[in-house]
Amino acid sequence: MNRIIFVVTLLGLLPSFTVANDTLHQDAKRALRRACDYFDQAVSCEGGYLWQYSRDLKRREGEGDASVTQVWNKRPGTPFVGEALLNAYERTGDEHYLQLARRTAMALVRGQLVSGGWDYKIEFDPELRKKYAYRVEQPRPNSKLFNVTTLDDNTTQGVLRYLMRFDAVTKFKDTAIHDAVEYALTQLIAAQYPNGAWPQRYAELPDASQFPVKKAAYPESWSRTFPAVKYNSHYTFNDAAMLDVIDVLFIAARTYEQPKYRAAAEKCGDFIILAQMPEPQPAWAQQYDADMHPAWARKFEPPSVTGGESQKILEGLIQLYRQTGEKRFLAPIPSAVAYLKRSLIDDRRLARFYELKTNRPLYFTKQYELTYDDSDLPTHYGFKIDSKLDRIEKAYADVTAKPW
Repeated sequence: MNRIIFVVTLLGLLPSFTVANDTLHQDAKRALRRACDYFDQAVSCEGGYLWQYSRDLKRREGEGDASVTQVWNKRPGTPFVGEALLNAYERTGDEHYLQLARRTAMALVRGQLVSGGWDYKIEFDPELRKKYAYRVEQPRPNSKLFNVTTLDDNTTQGVLRYLMRFDAVTKFKDTAIHDAVEYALTQLIAAQYPNGAWPQRYAELPDASQFPVKKAAYPESWSRTFPAVKYNSHYTFNDAAMLDVIDVLFIAARTYEQPKYRAAAEKCGDFIILAQMPEPQPAWAQQYDADMHPAWARKFEPPSVTGGESQKILEGLIQLYRQTGEKRFLAPIPSAVAYLKRSLIDDRRLARFYELKTNRPLYFTKQYELTYDDSDLPTHYGFKIDSKLDRIEKAYADVTAKPW
């Protein structure tokens, strides 16, 4: 993918070139055309893309090995190549790139699920597609086909950003793409919990009676052993899932001039306020159960207060204030920053997890046993996080110093 992105970046510099550089200008345009056509014709599957390919295209990978009939939706997959193609169109005005971008957009439309969003991957093999509830194929109601929208790792959100941008560039005239966006946004709002949160993924819309609006609280006790129960319905901050949804909804509000999208984003901001833990740890958990207690997710993600996601949430609250001017979104920041500063494990790092109430850093051994000892950590996950507190404090000072 870097070949396309590099040439598009080069084209972005073209207006600054002098007439003497016209040869370079033309060489860049030809290189861009060759790169984009090669990726579309030789590399893509139905206009969609994976993460990486061997030089001979025999080995293909998304987040793991992939087949020739699969494409990937997570960065740096399909929607992000589409963004590069749209950049090429906007830099050159050449309709050819818009057609390539549309082919990529339509690959995503063909991967949209009845639940409204997207899985990590899209399958184009005709037989294997029968296992998925792809909206374009109008599957039977109440079928047992795979129908799980994921908000994890910016998946559905990344697809929506691209499709909304394409929709705006084409002035909302491409019905297939516009309808897919509208359906996705409608379902996304319908999947929002009464308290404003979202889960990490969903297939069914929530039963509001099962999710009362409460403030975050400490449980009386919690299991030190991984319970291996489903956590799909938990209110999830992990990997910035909800913050990415907020971002998408503000983009949707601007793109379509629909206040309902802004209202849903602000409602999620209000959930962030509800989810701030009380003293002595006024920050946030990765995920919460319906009682608003920090909860287990994967076997290395215990009920705890998190140094990682809490920093992202603080940045998100500042962005919410910048988008809305509502001071309530700044109110949680001072106590959270003060807590995190006194929780630093050294001069520049926080623990990913802090034990509820005691605030002792929690770790795991390579055998996934919960421990206070950091000498035998698994290497696939960040159990210690770089502090961004100085940057967050500066951003907070900047926004509070300026009148809205």
